[in-house]
Amino acid sequence: MSALRPLEDALGDEIGIDCLPQKHGRVKSPIIAFANEVFRFSNAIRDCESLNACTALFRDTIVRHGFDTFVCGKVDTAERHRSIFYIVDWPARFLEFYVNSGYVKHDPLLDELKRFSAPFTWTELLRDKKVSKASRELLRRVAEEGWTEGLAIPFPRGETRFGLVSLAGARGPLSQEEKDGLSIMAMCLYEQVRRLGPSLGVALALSAMSLRELDSLRLVARGHSDKEIAAVLGIKQSTAHGHVEAAKSKLKAGSRAEAAAVGVWLGLA
Repeated sequence: MSALRPLEDALGDEIGIDCLPQKHGRVKSPIIAFANEVFRFSNAIRDCESLNACTALFRDTIVRHGFDTFVCGKVDTAERHRSIFYIVDWPARFLEFYVNSGYVKHDPLLDELKRFSAPFTWTELLRDKKVSKASRELLRRVAEEGWTEGLAIPFPRGETRFGLVSLAGARGPLSQEEKDGLSIMAMCLYEQVRRLGPSLGVALALSAMSLRELDSLRLVARGHSDKEIAAVLGIKQSTAHGHVEAAKSKLKAGSRAEAAAVGVWLGLA
């Protein structure tokens, strides 16, 4: 049995066609080409052993579909400061807009994750009467900056916690085939990044933790004492303790055990 059999089945179920090679005669060639692109990507992403390699591969893939920016990480919609991103592949102009507008602290689109368990596009959000005024305003402002369509692919990990890959670009609405194929490739990216992230670092922590605080939290999540953290990082024990306490404060963790649990959820351990 092919190692890609589950992915082939998933794609076939998602877009309602048989996309196995021996059945290609029954499928229109554009859909075959996109299915093949998904299969090639799923193989290639498994060979990526760095976040930079994952970023480059996914960027080169989505740009062919009109997207030029994406993020990949974990989001806690109830405790937003406990969200973390392993990849933030945003053009400087997009990052400047997102930070200067204040959305980095409160992005209303993240609130929409609580209502969706499946991938959704910005076009679909705007058609949904239940979407908040804040989300509509954000989409309007983003469109004014040139990004007219987006795709959010959430991976539920609890009532308020989600893995997330989110794309944006200057293009029109997605076809169902594009949406399904991009969602599957995003799933492959997320799983590879989740595997690599703990050892290779973090691009953006919404808690604004420093790199030393993140390093200390990672070691707390692995069960290290302040003395052991100091030895690993080559710093004084008192300094290590300070980093741990700062991380606890920024995560609003009431105890070291809670901070360790958050570190595990964030994939730092």
